[in-house]
Amino acid sequence: MGCLLKQGGGLYARLRVGAVLLAAGEGARMGGVAKPLIRLQGVPLINRQLIALSGAGVDEVVVVTGHAREAIEAQVQAFPVTLAHNPAYREGQQGSVRVGLAALSGHFDAVFVVLADQPLIGSGDLTELISAFKKRPTGNVVVPVVGGQRGNPIVLDDVARSQILASDTNLGCRHLIERQPELVHVHETSNTRFITDLDTLQDVEQLAQRTGWRLELPDASTDEGAA
Repeated sequence: MGCLLKQGGGLYARLRVGAVLLAAGEGARMGGVAKPLIRLQGVPLINRQLIALSGAGVDEVVVVTGHAREAIEAQVQAFPVTLAHNPAYREGQQGSVRVGLAALSGHFDAVFVVLADQPLIGSGDLTELISAFKKRPTGNVVVPVVGGQRGNPIVLDDVARSQILASDTNLGCRHLIERQPELVHVHETSNTRFITDLDTLQDVEQLAQRTGWRLELPDASTDEGAA
C-alpha cells in the first residue's frame, strides 16, 4: 500500500513526481547572459531551483542544457540530477521540453516543467502546485494564473507527457489555455512568485530594487559554453 499524505483536508496517495529544469536558453534579451548562473544573494538561480525541487520531495530531476553548457553542468555537478543536452536549443524552448521529458526514467504521476530564471520560486510554491494538481477536477496540465497572467512552473500528468513526446504538442505555448482548454486546469492564485522571472537586465535591476537583495550577473567567461 502506498504512502498516504494528508493535505488540504483529504488523503492522497503519494505521487511519483519528476521535474524538467530548463537551463538551455541563450538569454538573447539579456545580451547572451547565462541566466541560470545569475546569483541572488550569492546563490546561482539554478541552485535555488534545485534546492526548491528537493525540498518539495521531487523524485527525479532532469536539467536540460544548451547555451553555456559547460558552466551550467559544472554548477550542478554536486546535485543528484540527470543532465540532458539540447544541441538545437536556439530553435526554441519546446525542443528542450521534449529532450527533458524523454530523459526522465519510467512512469511519473506528475512532472514539473520549471524555468531556471524564476528567482523567487521555493519548495512551498511547488507544493502549492502539487496540491492543485491532486485536487484538479479535470485536465492534464496545471497552470498557475495570477491576476489573469499565466505563470510558471506548470505540472503535467503522464498523458500530457506522452502526448508531447508523440507529437508536436506545445504545452509551453502562451495561448495554450485559450487554444486547448480541455487539457488545462487553471490554478488561480495571488502568488506573484509564479509570474516573477528575469528576461531582461531591467528585470534584474527592478527585482533588486524591489527586494533589496543582491543580484549579480555571471562573469562573461561563463557564457562561452554554448555548444
